[in-house]
Amino acid sequence: MSQATSTIDTVWQTDLGGLPAPKRGKVRDIYDLGEHLAIVACDRISAYDHVLQPGIPGKGKILNQLTNFWFEQMTDLVPNHLVATDVADFPKALQPHADVLRGRTALVHKASVVPFECVARGFLAGSAFREYKRTGGRACGIDLPEGLVRASRLPEPIYTPATKAEDGHDENIDYPTLVEGVGEEMAARLRDLTLALYGRGVAHAEKQGLLLADTKFEFGTVNGELVLIDEVLTPDSSRYWEADAWTPGTEPVSFDKQYVRNWLDAEGWDHETAPPELPADVVEGTLSRYAQAFERIAGHAPDLS
Repeated sequence: MSQATSTIDTVWQTDLGGLPAPKRGKVRDIYDLGEHLAIVACDRISAYDHVLQPGIPGKGKILNQLTNFWFEQMTDLVPNHLVATDVADFPKALQPHADVLRGRTALVHKASVVPFECVARGFLAGSAFREYKRTGGRACGIDLPEGLVRASRLPEPIYTPATKAEDGHDENIDYPTLVEGVGEEMAARLRDLTLALYGRGVAHAEKQGLLLADTKFEFGTVNGELVLIDEVLTPDSSRYWEADAWTPGTEPVSFDKQYVRNWLDAEGWDHETAPPELPADVVEGTLSRYAQAFERIAGHAPDLS
């Protein structure tokens, strides 16, 4: 990443005059346009369920553009909620805000959201690794082989759904709990789609020298049809590791939010009180890693102009 963060505008949040106030998530501002939604990926970054300061300039554009790339790669597996990605194709009410929205906004169909995160894991990391250590060999109700260590490759990818929390932390659940929530047919469809999408992502990432360790997807229904929504295989929702540097039992070289989490942990933050402010070198390092992931996956640099 050669472009210094000082030359990129940071969009912390948006306030689009003439439109109703948006619903703000940890990263995205969502505007209800009636038939459609405008989802604006801002430059906020979160870790351990806290939004951190300052923002990462250009991060929202990277997330949005990489999601759009992956949507295109996945259309043969499942439709998605995209309506338009070019500001020129957005409704008239959004045109006065084109400079802010360009590159970081998706116009999408409204969907009835499936209230569970759909997580696929091919390696032992994050909450699954912590649970594996705590339980002596299980993760999300799945028995795993003995002797696994941090970043071990699993015998085969596993599906580990989670609750979808509006605020706070998503909680891992087992498959029977998912069935209770959505029914057997939908649970099986979500599992099979998640693993198929993950497999597609893994194959593409490996060609670029990256390991896609795990990821989460979100689904919804539009006119009764199951569609892929939100973000797809971004460094916010996935773990990307440098394949050549991967060694089980050690902290992988990553191109995702783990870089920020590691810094926060090194600072001794308790994950409960107000988080420390990110220093300039961590902001720069985060943007660099996100941009590198984008370029290796998509084959070109993100448009941060």
